[in-house]
Amino acid sequence: MSQLVKFGGRELNLGQPHVMGIINITPDSFSDGGRFYTSNLQLDRVVDEAAKMVAAGATFLDVGGESTRPGAASVTEQEELERVIPVIETLASRFPAIVSVDTSRANVMVAAAKAGATLINDVRALTEPGALAAAASVGLPVCLMHMQGNPQTMQAAPTYSDVVVDVQHFLRDRMQACIDAGIGSDSILLDPGFGFGKSLEHNLALFRALPEFSAIAPVLVGVSRKTMVGAICDKPVDGRLAGSLGLALLAAQSGAAILRVHDVAETCDLLKVLRAVTPSL
Repeated sequence: MSQLVKFGGRELNLGQPHVMGIINITPDSFSDGGRFYTSNLQLDRVVDEAAKMVAAGATFLDVGGESTRPGAASVTEQEELERVIPVIETLASRFPAIVSVDTSRANVMVAAAKAGATLINDVRALTEPGALAAAASVGLPVCLMHMQGNPQTMQAAPTYSDVVVDVQHFLRDRMQACIDAGIGSDSILLDPGFGFGKSLEHNLALFRALPEFSAIAPVLVGVSRKTMVGAICDKPVDGRLAGSLGLALLAAQSGAAILRVHDVAETCDLLKVLRAVTPSL
């Protein structure tokens, strides 16, 4: 099924799966913290990695300046701006990929849009002060994620009446808030928020329900190297490639529009094989 979404001047069909490469400009992200940022930005390293991702087939490059792993410390708005804006400006000017900004702050959204970002990817679903109005003002597509609690506390004891029903209810409410604010329904993506205030059982239930979420709006799936992969495979972070690829395949078969991953080349190869066997994808 064709699902055309406009990202700035580019129209993309999200009726087939695309790969989003993760670029964390943080010292403390769970998998790649410190790779591009310690006490200062390593822009040359970022460009080299982005070039490899785009060459491998990434459609999106997702730039974030604040870790949202369980227990992560917050950063100031100024710190976040200093981390992500130079990266977005550089990537948007050098590569044909769609650059997204992974942020919850209104001012960062506006600055990122001016710098060349054409997607807002918000783990807090535009609930922070001014975020909804800012997203509407820049006219970019938005990805709304569900998170129970906050990164400091979300994995303490997550509970739901019915995780699938509860998450869908939240995301539908946030979709309506976006529409009421002037964001077109065809510019809204959804993310169930795997690992954000969920147990392994919650994550698995949401994963099984991906076709239901995909029937609502295009869905972004981010499970790359996450704890759920480690729990299933009994592997540390650096040993979770096979498990991550297994979930990426299942997500693509379940209708996911975007696979947000660390291992871009391997995931792109997976999709090439899937499309060869299943031409409709």
